[in-house]
Amino acid sequence: MRQRRIPCLLMRGGTSKAACFLADDLPDDPALRDRVLLAVMGSPDPRQIDGLGGADPLTSKVAIVRPSTRPDADVDYLFAQVNVDKAVVDTGQNCGNILAAVGPFAIERGLVAARPGVTAVRIFMENTGQVAVAQVSTPDGAVNYEGDLHIDGVPGYAAEVVLTFQDIAGSSCGALLPTGAVRDRVDGIEVTCIDNGMPVVLVRAADLGRSGDESREQLDADEPLKQRLESIRLQMGPKMNLGDVSQRTVPKMALISPPRHGGTLASRTFIPHRCHASIGVLGAVSVASACLIPGSIAEGVAQVAAGRNPQRISVEHPSGEFSVLLHLEDGQLAGCGLLRTARLIFDGQVLIPATLWPFEGA
Repeated sequence: MRQRRIPCLLMRGGTSKAACFLADDLPDDPALRDRVLLAVMGSPDPRQIDGLGGADPLTSKVAIVRPSTRPDADVDYLFAQVNVDKAVVDTGQNCGNILAAVGPFAIERGLVAARPGVTAVRIFMENTGQVAVAQVSTPDGAVNYEGDLHIDGVPGYAAEVVLTFQDIAGSSCGALLPTGAVRDRVDGIEVTCIDNGMPVVLVRAADLGRSGDESREQLDADEPLKQRLESIRLQMGPKMNLGDVSQRTVPKMALISPPRHGGTLASRTFIPHRCHASIGVLGAVSVASACLIPGSIAEGVAQVAAGRNPQRISVEHPSGEFSVLLHLEDGQLAGCGLLRTARLIFDGQVLIPATLWPFEGA
């Protein structure tokens, strides 16, 4: 039987890469859809040799986009994290990096008409129920990908995509501090659990006997550390209102330490079992937010300039730094903004075995 062809755009968003689909081009049934996405990516397989995946969580992602029926959004965006070596697809989280590709995708696919200069695309994030606005460069009525913005973790320069968020606190867990405490103690270690767009458990690297400036490769090979982090993650997941997280990719784990290169603090994040080459967009927002919460474990580690609004928080990571602008109202977090880039890499059709998703009448 011949293979089934599915229209697909392969796009980079921020420091990640995703297969991007119109919702109408995928099965309606979530279970069948997930089996299709596993086949698209070539999972489960550590090399993902039989699919589009790049053998890394950062390149095993999917965006599913449809026209929105909401008055406050142009498109709806469902993010799917496809596990590399397990037959698991997780739609319980956002991805802010791939979010940067959704605006350009919506314009490329004709869901949003391009305006002269810059086009605003209002995006409803189905995973967590929030709306973000992407400002996309569209001179001459088409998406422009070339520009002068460099983001650490991506070679070269590209046109900026400005992302703004208003109400993302508690988007997955129901509260900014989902355990109800600024600090918790687990396995004898103090942690701060926070969700300002992405559920994250912050741990001081020094409390685990690490410096916090280790390379990604060093941390990926550090099995004792990863076992301790996973023990903390599994215990804190239910306390963060996420339930059993043994088969989920949230919460993320973040080791924090003092900055080395003029930033606010240094981070090493796990997603959740491999160290991130940089840091996720919404993960960076959550880590940055912890720097402004009195009593969090970032207090005494982060170097924050007092009295500024918005606050520019520079989160150092293995590939450089990620800056987040946090807006305050009456001393409380009220919104955030950040700059990303995106690029259309491939426009075509991805093929899967037709036996997996048979043709109608077959």
